Amino acid sequence: MTQPEQDTLLQFPCDFPLKIMGRNVDGFADAVLAVVLRHAPDFDAATLEMRASRAGNYLSCTCTVRATSRAQLDALYLGLTSHPLVKVVL
Repeated sequence: MTQPEQDTLLQFPCDFPLKIMGRNVDGFADAVLAVVLRHAPDFDAATLEMRASRAGNYLSCTCTVRATSRAQLDALYLGLTSHPLVKVVL
């Protein structure tokens, strides 16, 4: 069951930052980008920000998408959290 737009404090469209974290392995950033583009095709890949952990074992990617609805954000979050390389999505 989807929740009505009134159940959110966000006003759409809006810029919505997502921080996605996982192991620092080859292909992690590309995998994150593929999922984000599937749900937010207008996302500019050049704005993807990456930062390695202090020891270099983990990588965080920050993507600020132009969210158009709660359903879009829910689908994006589900797509990211279900990916095997992704450990945490904030």
